[in-house]
Amino acid sequence: MGKREGSGEESLPPLFESRRARFIGLYWVFASTILVGVCLIWVYRVTNIPRAGEAGRWAWIGMLMAEFLFGLYWIITQSPRWNVTYRQPFKDRLSHRYEDKLPGVDIFICTADPKMEPPTLVINTVLSVLSYNYPTEKLSVYLSDDGSSEFTFYALLEASRFAKYWIPFCKKFNVEPRSPEAYFALHSDAHDIKYGQEWLEIKKLYEEMKNRIESAVATAEIPVEIKKQHKGFSEWNLKVAKNDHQSIVQIIIDGRDINAVDNDGCRLPTMVYMSREKRPQQPHNFKAGALNALLRVSSEISNAPFILLLDCDMYANNADSIREALCFFLDEKYGPEIAYVQHPQGYNNLTKDDIYGNECFVVNEVELAGLGGYGTALFCGTGCFHRRECLFGRKYSKDCRGHWNIESQKTIDRSIKELEESAKALISCSYEKGTQWGKEMGLIYGCPVEDIATGLAVQCRGWKSIYYNPERKDFLGVAPNTLDIALIQHKRWSEGLFQIFFSKYCPFIYGHGKIHLGAQMAYCIYLLWAPVSFPTLYYVTVPPLCLLHGIPLFPKVSSLWFLAFAYVFIAKNVYSIVEALRSGSTLKAWWYLQRMWLIRRMTSYFFAFFDTIKRQLGLSETEFALTDKVITDDVSKRYEQEIMEFGSANIMYTVLATSALLNFLSLVWGTKRVVMDRHSKALDQLMISQVILSGILVLINLPVYQALFIRSDKGHIPSSVMFKSVFLLALACLMPIY
Repeated sequence: MGKREGSGEESLPPLFESRRARFIGLYWVFASTILVGVCLIWVYRVTNIPRAGEAGRWAWIGMLMAEFLFGLYWIITQSPRWNVTYRQPFKDRLSHRYEDKLPGVDIFICTADPKMEPPTLVINTVLSVLSYNYPTEKLSVYLSDDGSSEFTFYALLEASRFAKYWIPFCKKFNVEPRSPEAYFALHSDAHDIKYGQEWLEIKKLYEEMKNRIESAVATAEIPVEIKKQHKGFSEWNLKVAKNDHQSIVQIIIDGRDINAVDNDGCRLPTMVYMSREKRPQQPHNFKAGALNALLRVSSEISNAPFILLLDCDMYANNADSIREALCFFLDEKYGPEIAYVQHPQGYNNLTKDDIYGNECFVVNEVELAGLGGYGTALFCGTGCFHRRECLFGRKYSKDCRGHWNIESQKTIDRSIKELEESAKALISCSYEKGTQWGKEMGLIYGCPVEDIATGLAVQCRGWKSIYYNPERKDFLGVAPNTLDIALIQHKRWSEGLFQIFFSKYCPFIYGHGKIHLGAQMAYCIYLLWAPVSFPTLYYVTVPPLCLLHGIPLFPKVSSLWFLAFAYVFIAKNVYSIVEALRSGSTLKAWWYLQRMWLIRRMTSYFFAFFDTIKRQLGLSETEFALTDKVITDDVSKRYEQEIMEFGSANIMYTVLATSALLNFLSLVWGTKRVVMDRHSKALDQLMISQVILSGILVLINLPVYQALFIRSDKGHIPSSVMFKSVFLLALACLMPIY
């Protein structure tokens, strides 16, 4: 996106600017030195392969393959760092130019299980977007409930009533954030607030609403007098099960109604509850199916040209985020070619040093910004603003200009009942049969990470996409707060991403000639998470085993070849620390993230690889694993203290514990040999590099040893896992090394 030229609209001040990161040329020079070091390591491995019959020959060849794969993967990770680009919108210019003709915006929120995603959590997200600083008559909020829960519907009904007080309160006092739960958690004392009386009144209303909802959920019963207040509850008079029910569409607030106003007399946004039809043996395509249903229903009711997609636990943290996003879409020169604007995922429940590495500072600040620099920002499924026509499969062309300001007229004379009935027909199980939905229209089916594949497909139709990472996070969600949940989430992601690599949507094939080669490589940073588990597992098991058997795998410290290994290791990690600190992380958080990357590769990504292969061979079907948003108080306490939560006999922990015990044993044995044989130059002749490697892995695995041998709380590793690990360790140590 270069300089503006010409006259007329294109001569207007831009609504956003793009700025490339500084010192990219200097980084190229530095990265080149690491590449030289990597090549020297490859040369060393090839030229020093043990002869046939020598001990450790195949172990050495395995090291060559592992380091070759590490090197290739490192090269791929450089592609976004060559083009890191930051964006800055000018919302004041937007208001000056378009305030009287701002486009409509539809907001989609998805929930799937009222137990794992409590209704009070869902409505806090709903209330945060209802109170945006945006003309309410141009705002419509849609909730897709794949759990088809009358308690979620009831919570939404309660939220619609509370919104009459909450929206004026937010706008009058310009409060942030606009999720009630998050706001009252940050401002817990009325004495610190100038508008104390109003604060007390609105807090009381919120607590009363929250108590009513939680009481209904706890008793599994909604009072009869409440059910009589809205016709929508009649939908649950029929036999309704989570995976077997009719289409449900209820317009809770009709934004067209001039009488639908808040306590200040201002119009309320449209609010719609939707639960698509589900029947046994009928595929429903998980979240992608829900979002496609929302696309059709919203087209029937409000048909706004722009759409915001949010997960139910990710509330709006910036009241002006719509206006900031529209700066990109409505820019006179570059706006017409922009399909979507993706924000990073932020979290409001991170510990001080982010023990599970959820925040991913470098990913958000560098890698995703680099992809955005190519005009190919990743679509991450939440916190993303979309141009509606792009999701309907339209290819980019220059005549796309100006389509955003066309208002829909088809709903003006239709009643709520007519709209609801026509919308229901669009979300029946049979509606998509024989259509392009899930293929060329809407979000793509057949993959647990439908968002990534859909974003790539949109970009290959000629559209550009923007990555926008503001100082104040626009959206905040709930991060995994146990190791189980964190690993399950990453297993689902890596499984879906690896499926894309095997599918027709592989960036090197599908994106060839359509998106930049650097973007194709950058996509593969994430698509190849699963296979990178193999060289990682090899590196944490074979060198310590060879150490136990007295087989060296690295050059002597006195050898010049040792310098290549030392330089690559030190330079890469020092730069990684600098990069993390510049991105807003801490040194301790960086260390925790290294631990989590190792754990993920040894567990989540390793098992995801095999599940993907099974799926490719037709031996299993795609599944979608929800992550639980509810935890007990003792788990929450340990999380706040940054104590790792294990607490189950998950097979992933067996792999983790076995590796930890192996490296501890090899460190003890190797250190003993070094000390005892110091007079025979053991520091050189033995395997000092392998001792150092085991020492680093032991440090990384300290929480595992604590959970195995020291801790007695419910978050420790069960003894059954320890017994299995000891047995596997004994087998590994008895195996000969070839």
